[in-house]
Amino acid sequence: MRFSVSCLVLALALTSPGRGAVLEGTIELEDGRGISRGAVGEAVVTFEPAAGDSVSPPADPYEIVTEDKQFRPRVLVVPVGSRVRFPNRDPILHNVFSVSGENTFDVGLYGRGPGKTVTFEHPGLVRIFCNVHHSMVAYVLVVQTSHVTRPDPRGRFRLDGIPEGPGTLTLWHERADPVRREIRVPRKEDLDLALEITKPRVPKHLNKVGEPYRRGRRYR
Repeated sequence: MRFSVSCLVLALALTSPGRGAVLEGTIELEDGRGISRGAVGEAVVTFEPAAGDSVSPPADPYEIVTEDKQFRPRVLVVPVGSRVRFPNRDPILHNVFSVSGENTFDVGLYGRGPGKTVTFEHPGLVRIFCNVHHSMVAYVLVVQTSHVTRPDPRGRFRLDGIPEGPGTLTLWHERADPVRREIRVPRKEDLDLALEITKPRVPKHLNKVGEPYRRGRRYR
């Protein structure tokens, strides 16, 4: 079963088509959790050449906005060293934070306005929450490659400008464990890949000090 596109921002400029090899394939979601038909579009496909790739952060920060008690976008892909600002467009207080390893941060409690900016110096997945609202969740994928894309409504994906040689192909989806494949480019055949959906839409998590969220505590 294949699904359609949902909320995702790829914040990287893809390699220009026509230079290097082409890598194509299809992603299929193995659904055991009643996932919506838009779910395959939330997947992220990256290829990191074994020889390395040069990526530079832009001068201006990206944004993840808090609005209607949601993060928008929910998924953001950025190169290492990028800055991300967290504006608040709600008439209530939020407290954006993450406890994701070396990319841990806490912007504190703040109201409507431009918000604070965080720099992501280390590659990896950053799980982002609000210390006020348990159901708010977003993800920043900090990558060291310019070869990034997402599937179309049928699960098809294409990466252009891939340098020939070995590398790592990674599939990521917030509700599945990542799938990694060591492959060599160019390939004679397309890739057929699957992601098993096993995780809830809102993952189990504690607040920023490692304690359960307090019921009824909301800064409205």
